[in-house]
Amino acid sequence: MNRLPTQITFFATLLSILIGCNSPQTQTPEANTKMETPNKVIVYQVFTRLFGNTNTTNKPWGTLEENGVGKFNDFTDKALSEIKSLGVTHIWYTGVPHHALINDYTQYGISNDDPEVVKGRAGSPYAVKDYYNVNPDLAENPETRLEEFEALIARTHHQGMKVIIDIVPNHVARRYEGKSNPEGVKDFGAGDDTSVEYKTNNNFYYIPGKDFKVPAPLDNYKPLGGEAHPLADGKFDESPAKWTGNGSREAQPHFHDWYETVKVNYGIKPDGSKDFIELPADFGQKDYKAHFEFWKGKEVPDSWVKFRDIALYWIEKGVDGFRYDMAEMVPVEFWSYMNSAIKMNNPDAFLLAEIYNPKEYRNYIHLGKMDYLYDKVELYDTLKNIMQGKGSTDNILPIQKGLADIDQHMLHFLENHDEQRIASPGFAGNAEKGKPAMVVSAMIGSSPTMIYFGQEVGEPGAEKAGFGSPTRTSIFDYIGVPHHQRWMNGGKFDGGQSSESEKSLRDFYSRLLNFTQTSTSLAGKFADIHSHNRQNTEWYNDRVFSFVRWNENQKLVIITNFDATESYGFDLQLPSEIIKTLGLSEGEYPLSEKLYGAVDPVLKIQEGKGKVRVELKPLESWVLEIQ
Repeated sequence: MNRLPTQITFFATLLSILIGCNSPQTQTPEANTKMETPNKVIVYQVFTRLFGNTNTTNKPWGTLEENGVGKFNDFTDKALSEIKSLGVTHIWYTGVPHHALINDYTQYGISNDDPEVVKGRAGSPYAVKDYYNVNPDLAENPETRLEEFEALIARTHHQGMKVIIDIVPNHVARRYEGKSNPEGVKDFGAGDDTSVEYKTNNNFYYIPGKDFKVPAPLDNYKPLGGEAHPLADGKFDESPAKWTGNGSREAQPHFHDWYETVKVNYGIKPDGSKDFIELPADFGQKDYKAHFEFWKGKEVPDSWVKFRDIALYWIEKGVDGFRYDMAEMVPVEFWSYMNSAIKMNNPDAFLLAEIYNPKEYRNYIHLGKMDYLYDKVELYDTLKNIMQGKGSTDNILPIQKGLADIDQHMLHFLENHDEQRIASPGFAGNAEKGKPAMVVSAMIGSSPTMIYFGQEVGEPGAEKAGFGSPTRTSIFDYIGVPHHQRWMNGGKFDGGQSSESEKSLRDFYSRLLNFTQTSTSLAGKFADIHSHNRQNTEWYNDRVFSFVRWNENQKLVIITNFDATESYGFDLQLPSEIIKTLGLSEGEYPLSEKLYGAVDPVLKIQEGKGKVRVELKPLESWVLEIQ
């Protein structure tokens, strides 16, 4: 959730491809159709609306016609092949479910959305309007938009990658209208008793006797930048008013609230107590099958059933997993209920939760049956401080130690749609500064690594698109993404317009991510050598960081320099306990550098202790394999 202040059968698949693509995407013989289990999962988050847009107008508050929009069909076999070449195993297509937006699709039976309750012109992907269909902006033919997305799923699978989409369980668009519901499925709120604030099976919370009022604008804000629009009259009809998505109980939410959404009721009473059965205390140790059996035959709130059915609908369409928005705002028991149902249908489903409260991590993993959680408030925030010159590499180790028991569940990233671009002035101001942090982020743990489209070519997010401010690539408006567009090269996806520095950066990401995907030691063990060197090695300092990863087949020593201006030379030490653990004996061991191979240092072991001479240039990393 962006919190900016202003915030399958063969024939079915074949048919979807033929219907869904104006320019059919043929299955090329060289495509890697086999999806093997990688040693490390690499997620490529792509903002679907922006990826294929070649328009460079970038007018603030520009319309789709003025600024352009990317389509499902822009993810050609060539585009997908190039994404895969980075080492990617999973693509998270952000902004796929049909959300509220300012565009006229009434000829397709879709109602127009009110600018007063839409952020930006293209709309927030986290204000979903119809969970059983996809964003019409993304289709060449809005009438066959679902078939076009099904064809994209098939193309992605054909390239050997898996598909992730968003599910936003905490809130839906202010006006939810399911136009594509399967038979028997009722819309959210359709059966609610609106005369009361709360009822177990109401989908929403209400403010009886009060009508919704549009938030008072701040900083001279005007919907659509002040452009005239027939629905932009300062009003939005909602009677009685509903609670707002972030939990505001005011009929007129604050401008900084998530006023474009309404909060979904999961059986949590207004006083915070639970109106449903809780899991037994020992269920954190039980598998998803036991959780599924537990919920069989038990009455649960209606919203639980609705979201479970939505998830299973997309699993049946071939989606391989979900990224859950603001998961901690929904009770953990619901996640047990829904995730166990998903896993019964697809045991390999990829389930990722956006969670920011470390105290709740283990509950959502063990009780909620999440596969992965964002490691944002600990590792990401710490690395960001180091990259900005505000923090010490000494701060990394306590995080790794504290998360050791759930390390494999903590997804690492340096960019996503909510966060500032590394290259933006508000973050590091230089995409190169992301290199050492990316090495640490990708190699310190066994959990998945995620990058955001454009990160690999240094996209700075500098455009003023309309709603919100630069430093993040806008998720609310139609906009082009310049560095990414140069790599896209008019649909050739070959970097033909990229600068040398952009090509070099993408090459770095490709080298690193491909190595981490295939390295067996990154699924193995971790040991700190940073602390020992801080205490015992001359010239070693808190702008560098080092650690060891190993298993029975591979032994790695990783050392990286976060400083953008200083080079550092020292004799990196491997203490005797590490040498013993790695099973090394007296003598010399050649080291193979796995990223660029530009150095060939030697590990010398004397009296049970190891040393290797290191000469690190600014922002340089060495990934050394012991031969």
